[in-house]
Amino acid sequence: MLTVEEKGFIEYWEKNRLKRKRVFRQLAVGLPLGTALAFFIFINLVSGWYKRVDMMIHADASLILVVLIALVLIVIFIVIFSARHSWDQNEQRYRELLARNDAP
Repeated sequence: MLTVEEKGFIEYWEKNRLKRKRVFRQLAVGLPLGTALAFFIFINLVSGWYKRVDMMIHADASLILVVLIALVLIVIFIVIFSARHSWDQNEQRYRELLARNDAP
């Protein structure tokens, strides 16, 4: 027997499962987390608390470009991973509830 909350989730997921798989929706899920992580990594890098990294950045200016590219790739990975992961979790819960509902 399913609870009211579980029945509500089944109805919600039946209506919205394809909407949640769209690209814009995926960006909305993971973009704040990925951007915050990249921002704090960059601040940590340029703050100068680790003198060896500070010397390396001043010695080779192209290192900043490499770091920025790496940060963009980190943001993209986090956005895609978090969106797919949350969609997969909801899909698994939906299928488990359907199976429990159909069981005698």
